[in-house]
Amino acid sequence: MSIFGAKTFIFPPYINHRPLASFNRKRTQIKTKTYQIPISIVWKLSTSEEQMGREKHYWLLKTEPGEWSWEDQAANEGLSEWDGVKNKQAQKNLKSMRIGDLCFFYHSGAKARRVVGVVSVVREWYGDDDAESGGAVDVKAVGEMRRPVDLKEMKGDTGLKGFVLLRQPRLSVVPVEREVWDRVCELSGGFEGDGGGGGDDDDDQNKAMLL
Repeated sequence: MSIFGAKTFIFPPYINHRPLASFNRKRTQIKTKTYQIPISIVWKLSTSEEQMGREKHYWLLKTEPGEWSWEDQAANEGLSEWDGVKNKQAQKNLKSMRIGDLCFFYHSGAKARRVVGVVSVVREWYGDDDAESGGAVDVKAVGEMRRPVDLKEMKGDTGLKGFVLLRQPRLSVVPVEREVWDRVCELSGGFEGDGGGGGDDDDDQNKAMLL
């Protein structure tokens, strides 16, 4: 049977065949599992025209630092399975993510509401919507913000008046327009791994996100 007749496929060699570490953010319990990808994802990876022809999108992912913090993300080889999202609109946003999209890593909660880092989508939506944990995407740390950007600061910035985060504060997966992304990066002085451009794309860096 040809490779495209198989139901699953081990991720290509540039991942070094290392297992992905997944987590349950409600318990912050780390476990490992074999990294397998549905053949539909492999087909997308092998169809370069589809990926190259799509404009990069930007997002914001919320997490309680007591459940899963930036420190946890960084300590976990930068990899995590972003699951447990129940809200339908937030799920729709997760399903819209594509490999290479960038996401602000946002600490929520009473004590810390701020953008603290950036992660990249390395695996698109998979899993069962009706399962206890729902579906998920996999993300990998790109770098910490050079200066965290607090919610209060964003609310007071005239350049962020249309930010969905400010209009829908309960939404846990938020789309971010490019001009909003650039403004937040400007306020923070950029993030580690941005090539020193304060939010500008660095093609070589973006390629390294998948390694």
